[in-house]
Amino acid sequence: MVVVHAIWSAGNRLALWSENAGPAEALMELLAASAVNGLAHKATLSELELLLPEDGRLEPVAVPVVSFDVDAALGVLDAVRGKLSLECEGDTAVVHLPLGDSVRFLAELAAVAADFVRRRRVLPALAEEPGGLAARWIPAPAATDRDRLRALAKAAPPVLRAEGGRDALAEALTALTDGVVRGVLGPITLGRDGPADAWLAALTGPDAVVAAPGPALAELREALEVWHGSAAEASEEVRVCFRLGEPDGDTDAWRLEFLVQDVAEPSLVVGAAEIWRSATAMTLFDRHVERPREALLAELGRASRLWPELDDALRCAQPVDLVLDTVAAHRFLRSGAPLLAQAGFGVLLPASWQPGGVGLRLSGSSPGTPGVVQTRSAVGFDALVDYRWEVALGEHVLTGAELEELARAKAPLVRLRGQWVEVDHLRLRKALAFVTRRAGETLSVADLLRISAGVQQPPVDLPVVGVDTTGWVGDLLSGQLDRRLEPLAEPAGLTATLRPYQRRGLSWLAFLDGLCLGGVLADDMGLGKTVQTLALLLHDRSGPTLLVCPMSVVGNWQREAARFAPGLSVRVHHGAERSRDRQPLDDADLVITTYAVATRDAGLLSRINWRRVVLDEAQNIKNSATRQSIAVRGLPARQRIALTGTPVENRLAELWSIVDFVNPGLLGPLSAFRERFAVPIERHGDEEAARRLRTITQPFLLRRVKTDPAIIGDLPDKIEMKVLCNLTAEQASLYQAVVDDMLTKIENSEGIERRGLVLATMTKLKQVCNHPAHLLKDGTRVSGRSGKLARLEEILEEVLAEGDKALCFTQFAEFGGMLERHLTNRFGREVLYLHGGTPKRRRDAMVAAFEAPDGPPIFLLSLKAGGTGLNLTAANHVIHVDRWWNPAVEDQATDRAFRIGQRKNVQVRKFVSVGTLEERIDEMIEQKKALSRMTVGAGENWLTELSVDELREVIALSPDAISE
Repeated sequence: MVVVHAIWSAGNRLALWSENAGPAEALMELLAASAVNGLAHKATLSELELLLPEDGRLEPVAVPVVSFDVDAALGVLDAVRGKLSLECEGDTAVVHLPLGDSVRFLAELAAVAADFVRRRRVLPALAEEPGGLAARWIPAPAATDRDRLRALAKAAPPVLRAEGGRDALAEALTALTDGVVRGVLGPITLGRDGPADAWLAALTGPDAVVAAPGPALAELREALEVWHGSAAEASEEVRVCFRLGEPDGDTDAWRLEFLVQDVAEPSLVVGAAEIWRSATAMTLFDRHVERPREALLAELGRASRLWPELDDALRCAQPVDLVLDTVAAHRFLRSGAPLLAQAGFGVLLPASWQPGGVGLRLSGSSPGTPGVVQTRSAVGFDALVDYRWEVALGEHVLTGAELEELARAKAPLVRLRGQWVEVDHLRLRKALAFVTRRAGETLSVADLLRISAGVQQPPVDLPVVGVDTTGWVGDLLSGQLDRRLEPLAEPAGLTATLRPYQRRGLSWLAFLDGLCLGGVLADDMGLGKTVQTLALLLHDRSGPTLLVCPMSVVGNWQREAARFAPGLSVRVHHGAERSRDRQPLDDADLVITTYAVATRDAGLLSRINWRRVVLDEAQNIKNSATRQSIAVRGLPARQRIALTGTPVENRLAELWSIVDFVNPGLLGPLSAFRERFAVPIERHGDEEAARRLRTITQPFLLRRVKTDPAIIGDLPDKIEMKVLCNLTAEQASLYQAVVDDMLTKIENSEGIERRGLVLATMTKLKQVCNHPAHLLKDGTRVSGRSGKLARLEEILEEVLAEGDKALCFTQFAEFGGMLERHLTNRFGREVLYLHGGTPKRRRDAMVAAFEAPDGPPIFLLSLKAGGTGLNLTAANHVIHVDRWWNPAVEDQATDRAFRIGQRKNVQVRKFVSVGTLEERIDEMIEQKKALSRMTVGAGENWLTELSVDELREVIALSPDAISE
């Protein structure tokens, strides 16, 4: 097994290595097939001497490593955070690459750095480095962060703590913090060349070394140290606050009040005048404060070192405020307020203050009636639309009269429509010149969309503050296109009645088709993506459609096409007998193939002029670097459609891959997408970046969920319940024997051996909870030996008595076989069993038999083989005999029955063996949803990281486990 480890090297680089991967090139190849694939090209192969355990002591060992600079390291650590392994997609199988403690620890350290930046707990500094003085961003933890950092340092794996005697953790945290800030800010170009400007440029540029004379930098460094000291002096509970008040009447007098503010409750403030009226001590916000006057003066003095214009107020013995004219108020708003806020002071600005300044607003329109595409002459993103640029100040589009008035004004702050706004007169003249120069030009739909999302900027250094559109392009960019369109009538040949939302989905797909644009139909599982797609094919049969899907759903598409669109000519392109000639495929309305065949036959399929290419379960191309993703991207088509209920499973790069298939180039290259969207959203929780991404993808992504009453008001209820099962005495004895054996072995093991023992034990304990014969594999009798089996028999008796049908899921194929034989004999009825080795023809026959009114009432399915791609609405009972401990996987399996076409309430039962590890892990899932999403979703590997005491508590057998 290849386990990946990490170290933070002396050159401020993240180094990855593995004891079993062999040369660094082998590890690089694995990383390139995983979620880190977009960063693999930034890696460097080298050798590093590490201190590793050897015969009970640490010895230096030369290890081949794959290393990344800070910027790439942040991407790598972000990709692995919260995971126990990396999923590597090969040509034929998915390989899981386990992550060692050191990798996960550094990923958590990167998250701490991002948290400091998000909370603005960072300071700019000058640091002594081998190349000279360098501009760096350093963490500025609050007092409440110190315990967290101490606990984190204590939890560091030994290989990180022992690295060459260096304080590698502090170096890593500082380097990661610096990298996060630089990623957020981007480079800044300054027009001057003084030491301060060189320092500011180095704080954001690619080269951190400051190009300035040494004496000048020494003076700057001394000033920064004073500033850092001032920031460190800030109180953690109360602080001085500055509140700027607007002028009254026609005066230009702004009042800067001095207050004391509660840090935890910023709305609680006390004016300086009250402080001066107090005695030597007073109560502030339920806290006793000694000598409040002296504290206020000291804090005002600290603030004046940062903003010297406060000195005028401090000439008074008891300062309460400072009166500013409009120009000075503007200086405070632009410079003083941010500086004081960064140093820990409170700052309250007028609610009407609009710092946006001069910008541009774009208005676009397309001919024709909204919701109607008049012609096919406008093709794809190259379609032209009329537009008009307008000058905006803050949120306001300026009229001609307002522009003339502002041109005459000299002050940097003006009141416009009741709000104080900033006017940069140089930018105002630039905006007017740009608007005049661009009058009468046209833009493409692609340009309009990218500008509205902030991905593309106009050819002038001015922000775009808004985009207004009308006509069909307005409908397209609204994000509500499906609700604005006039629903199409059901096409001739469709033998189904579409629900209202399905007709809207058909209209949406047809609308995009008229513009030669693709779309992602991301409806929830069971909402009828298949029937909407078939309706589109009947709506326009002007050429062949290629549908690419997993092998498990080929039969389902054949059946659904025969059922809902019997007039379509359908051809399955699969198997050894498939056509090697394009003619039979050209003549079909619908050609169904699999991702594997589409990859192998890419040459043949790319020679056909497809009317459209549809990907079902499109998450199969979530990794854009795999062969099958590349192959399906190369297929020519007028329109491309992706069908998926999960457009994003783990990372935003998956969304890029799907959207880039349906509309190539919409989101730009993957590297730019990572920089603009993935890193800001995933690493920093950037809501503005998320808004921009929604703006650009919403027109082409339609998602409806079945929990929305407006979508399906008549879908029956899903009733979920836990079924607690006791163990028999035989099960309890076996369970305890397995626990004792593991605890004896695990205390003398570590690393990979320990993880293997834990996982093997978890599997054995789950087998014991199922049935003794499942663990022993001795072929002995089945009845009367398992509490779960007894409860299953009771429930199935009730199901059969009511004339209902049931799906029974297990994750163990062997146990499913045992149940099939036993239940067939027990009830004297045919019991179907679907597992991974079931041939396609047999699988299709079983599904058809079960769905028939007089078909077999019990369907056993292995969770992996039967958890997706099946429509089994004949069942209104779903039983999870043993648990996968991943709620998403279980929900997918349940949705085989709980979907459109289901007429009865669906009862979902999840078996849990009481008093065992099954019950305790079920409690963890229920109590800690975040844990479920973050770690349980990765499988059961997270259990291997528990301590011996924690494991003992999780797997211990409780007295109430055994039935009487």
